Amino acid sequence: MLTLYYHPGACSLAAHIALEWIGAPYATREVEFGDKDYLKVNPAGAVPALDDGEGWVLTQDAAILRFLARRFPQAGLDVAGGEREQAEADRWSFFITGDLHPAFFPLFLPNRYTRAREKEAFEDIREAAKVLAHKKFALIEAHLTGRRYFLGDKRSYLDAYVFPMERWAQKLLDDGLTEFPNVRAHHDMMAADPAVRKALEAEGA
Repeated sequence: MLTLYYHPGACSLAAHIALEWIGAPYATREVEFGDKDYLKVNPAGAVPALDDGEGWVLTQDAAILRFLARRFPQAGLDVAGGEREQAEADRWSFFITGDLHPAFFPLFLPNRYTRAREKEAFEDIREAAKVLAHKKFALIEAHLTGRRYFLGDKRSYLDAYVFPMERWAQKLLDDGLTEFPNVRAHHDMMAADPAVRKALEAEGA
């Protein structure tokens, strides 16, 4: 059986959602960052990690999502089409991994971005991070114009991937998602999805 290692409300929520959409049996294990036992599973200490039950552990959200989509094609979460469609999906997956997700790091852990220990320094870093996250969501807002799902009219693993960051933006940006009606519509659609709600309830997030 697949086992997902997660932290409530973290980016690992994406894989949790994908597993609910798939509907195959799986187990979950909640972990805390820095947990010594979890470091034996993933030495990097990050979530998520997916144990396939046969001695193989996969890390990195994007890799896990693609693996799940391809292992369970009947769920329809993989990208349909040819080389260009696959490349477009990869482009946005890499954007979420390398641009959008890291924009939030200073909001959660500003102390990692300065040697100062004054509260004012941390607040300056958080404000700069909000500006950066805003810029990244402006690109997603434009992309979602005329699209119900991230890749058009079909649900994919990218919808699960972007949702945790939409939640963070709603909570942490000064105006939430007010300036991004397309992103807000996608967030609300996802939040109303029964499988998404089940994953959120399971995490207490």
